[in-house]
Amino acid sequence: MESLQLLFSGFAVALSVENIGAALLGAVLGLIVGAMPGIGSLAGCALLLPITFGFNPTTAIIMLGAIYYSNMYGGAFSAILINIPGDAPAIMTAMDGYPLTRQGRPGQALMAANLSSCIGGTIGMIILVFMGPALASFGLNFGPSEMSMMMLVAMTSISWLVGESPLLGIICTCLGILLSTMGIDIVSGTIRYDFGNMYLLSGINFIPLVIGFIGMAQVLELTESSRNSADVDENLGKKLTLRNSLLSMQEFKRILRPSIRSGLLGTFIGFLPGAGATAGSFLSYALEKKSGKSKVPLGEGAVEGIAASESANNAAAAGAFGPLLSLGIPGSGTTAVLLGGLMMWGLNPGPMLFSSEPEFTWGLIASLFISNLIALVIALCIIPWIIKLLKVPVGIMLPSIVVVCFVGSFSTSNSLFGVVVMMIGGVLGYIFKKNEIPVSPLLLSFVLSSTLETNIRRTFIASQGSLRLFYTRPITLVLLAIFLFIACTPMVKTILKKIKPSKA
Repeated sequence: MESLQLLFSGFAVALSVENIGAALLGAVLGLIVGAMPGIGSLAGCALLLPITFGFNPTTAIIMLGAIYYSNMYGGAFSAILINIPGDAPAIMTAMDGYPLTRQGRPGQALMAANLSSCIGGTIGMIILVFMGPALASFGLNFGPSEMSMMMLVAMTSISWLVGESPLLGIICTCLGILLSTMGIDIVSGTIRYDFGNMYLLSGINFIPLVIGFIGMAQVLELTESSRNSADVDENLGKKLTLRNSLLSMQEFKRILRPSIRSGLLGTFIGFLPGAGATAGSFLSYALEKKSGKSKVPLGEGAVEGIAASESANNAAAAGAFGPLLSLGIPGSGTTAVLLGGLMMWGLNPGPMLFSSEPEFTWGLIASLFISNLIALVIALCIIPWIIKLLKVPVGIMLPSIVVVCFVGSFSTSNSLFGVVVMMIGGVLGYIFKKNEIPVSPLLLSFVLSSTLETNIRRTFIASQGSLRLFYTRPITLVLLAIFLFIACTPMVKTILKKIKPSKA
């Protein structure tokens, strides 16, 4: 009850005219920034931070929080409409969102993304209100060994994404791991696989790689097959109203369960330092692919896949405020920018923040609920207009998408090297598509392997080369058991299949 009373007092702060205006402006800017490939929430918050200098601390952080949160909504727009994720967490959204667009149902795809984003975000905020400090403290128990085992469990989920080509999936996974190890080693400072190229010292940037493998590869495919593009344009002409974009009751029921499940998982991942919305989106999508009961296979236009991805990344964004406010530990690069803003305004996040600055803390949490509704309303209202972009002739659309790919790739690295990575990724992605090689394992392993490697090495440094931390810490031991179960299950099933015929 005390949490509810404090939340209501926070709404009294958040509902002031200036704070409502800040949340509205932040939501609009976040949607725009999220829909622009290559910028993302981190760069968006960093670029827009100076405009908050003239505000009081509460209003300023409410605006930045709204930018961060609504960015998760915006990333789905470009992912669904043109197959270019606006931000890394929207990668999995494109897997099913763009196929729905190709089927002439972009409105339903956007509606499913927006509704599941709202559901997941609301779940994350409710958990933040009642269990934020407790879960943040629990997250501190996740040291290097725990994070290592959690990443190993996550890596085993790659097997859920490879479909009917396990060998190709393993090859793509290894390729993703190799690409992630290029550059300066974070732990020792050793230069690896730079091939004498100074641009490779900082490694390969993830966003240009994604834009290439997904966006540019799609451009090459559409250029080759203009007939398919014409079919898509003809179908889209019938789906441009908000009413026709509404989900049926059956479709809403289909997204409800994965939205709730992914909202819970995403919130937990958001509370873990260093995990972030991208990992939450990947893991929730993999979990849905493994345990979901979708009639449409994920990756072919299933609304369940959109719901799992969007609910998880919004829930993780809300959950990230838990360790930020109660412990002063940023869970992602974006929350690190928010932490810098808090310190700049003379606020010190930590266990005492909730008691020393209750007006600020609960005003911010209450504003997240408001930003969630504002972002949902705006996102739904612009659906009829934004999907009109798809009626642009292919001869104009494709060059425009190419420009977006180039600008997005350049903006992440401020050099032409990002553009080169994007172009190479585009060619490879096109080859993958033509040969039906799965791209998801490569992207997932690229995201997770650096965190896995860093934490494993830190574990060995802490234990002086011993394995004891992997089986003496309770949480690590539980995660190890889960990993062994997931890894051994396919082998056990294979053995049992061979035994049964022999008995017969």
